[in-house]
Amino acid sequence: MTASVRNGLLGLFILTLPLAACAQQEGAAAPSAGLPSIAQSSAPQIVTGLPDFTRLVEQVGPGVVNIEATFSAPRPARGQQQMPDAEQMPDILRRFFGPDFQMPPGQQRPGGPRQRGPGASMGTGFIISPDGYVLTNHHVVDGASEVRVTLSDRRELVAEIVGSDQQYDVALLKVDASSLPSIRLGNSSSLKPGQWVVAIGSPFGFENSVTAGIVSATGRANPFADQRYVPFIQTDVAINQGNSGGPLLNTSGEVVGINSQIFSASGGYMGISFAIPIDLAMNAVEQLKATGRVSRGQLGVEVGPVSSLQARGLSLPDTRGALVNNVVADSAAAKAGLEPGDVIRSINEAPVDVWSDLPPLIGAMAPGTRVRVGIVREGRERDLNVTLTMLEEDAVAAASARPATPSTQAPAAPAQSRLLGIAVVELTAAMRQQMGLAAGEGVRIAHVTGTAAREASLQEGLVILRVGRTPVGSVAQFNSALRGVSAGDVVMLLVRDPGSGATQFVAVSAGPAE
Repeated sequence: MTASVRNGLLGLFILTLPLAACAQQEGAAAPSAGLPSIAQSSAPQIVTGLPDFTRLVEQVGPGVVNIEATFSAPRPARGQQQMPDAEQMPDILRRFFGPDFQMPPGQQRPGGPRQRGPGASMGTGFIISPDGYVLTNHHVVDGASEVRVTLSDRRELVAEIVGSDQQYDVALLKVDASSLPSIRLGNSSSLKPGQWVVAIGSPFGFENSVTAGIVSATGRANPFADQRYVPFIQTDVAINQGNSGGPLLNTSGEVVGINSQIFSASGGYMGISFAIPIDLAMNAVEQLKATGRVSRGQLGVEVGPVSSLQARGLSLPDTRGALVNNVVADSAAAKAGLEPGDVIRSINEAPVDVWSDLPPLIGAMAPGTRVRVGIVREGRERDLNVTLTMLEEDAVAAASARPATPSTQAPAAPAQSRLLGIAVVELTAAMRQQMGLAAGEGVRIAHVTGTAAREASLQEGLVILRVGRTPVGSVAQFNSALRGVSAGDVVMLLVRDPGSGATQFVAVSAGPAE
């Protein structure tokens, strides 16, 4: 750049400043018609200053421990779960500590010279009572042949696994020691989005690391983790591998959650962390102390969300609630009179705004508990009294899919529903037996021709069990159930997938014949 050009630019810059200042002065005396005046806010400051967590860490830190789990044989990696559709949702939900987390070869374990072998891994825990009870995550110690706890004074103690629960992802340990520095327990139900929270743990082996952030949401369902009974606390606290099982603390130094998972595309912190509410964890602790296992209540229904189209078809004022897609035979729900097509809106007057609110509410109650279930049926509100049974995971698991076997019985010719854009055929006895259906239950979709039916994800081979609240077991019954339907109506179909055994209501908008 030549000197003349440089001097010219410098002169331009110097000249610009006084002109701008002059314009501001003139604007203060007589605002320009072309520029809006800026109003000065008189509202009081809502947030002032930043918190200092040093005293909190000094008081609470000694109660946080490092956990090393040793495994006699390497376990299958469980550190990440793929989303259902990688293109639509490329992120990965990772348990940020697991048996797949290893220290790099040759790197020493923090606090000691011993290297980590392929059968060892690290996590975090915290002391909940002076007599040696320690709380951590189930996935930290699941399958461990030995668990060692390192206290803040550098003592290493072998821990006994008192009990562990996979659904809540909680494990209770016991070390042989007394007068230990325990952490006070808080009330996770009082947490609100925006509150400050602190995590202390051992990310990547860096013991007693402190991170802070705010509560992003409470009661958060995590559809990509097999923990439907946990209303997670979502935070933006920086959490990484090794933090798992550590405490999430409020500004009073009380534990409000157990850090459990992160939502990440890289395996590291990306601003979304999940913690298990301490209220739920302590419910599990009491049961683990008493019986060594956790029992949860079971309603006996399969539920799903309510879409706006389904709300129209069910005569609902809005989309709140959990739509009952299936009622398990001989379950508590069946005995109380719950039916497919009911929409559960409350449990003991606690609102069920979305379907994922229901499992934590029911699972937190003991088997034998009598609950009042508020439902909407055919547009009318009513209450049902249900006595919960004990949750049996094997009973609610879907039957394993089996390949279809050719039937020797030729199905009847398909009957076409032009308003819905589908054609259905009779089910053979062999088909019903294969899907566990009773005689005279269901019709199979043979063809899908309508746009609305395709948009509702109806496909050839799916089985229709009900039209609205009316069971159908033949083509004639199917046609009869559709009498009176006209273009523009929304028809609710209860559909079962023969492969997965999943049953759900599908809303289809009736249209003109195609």
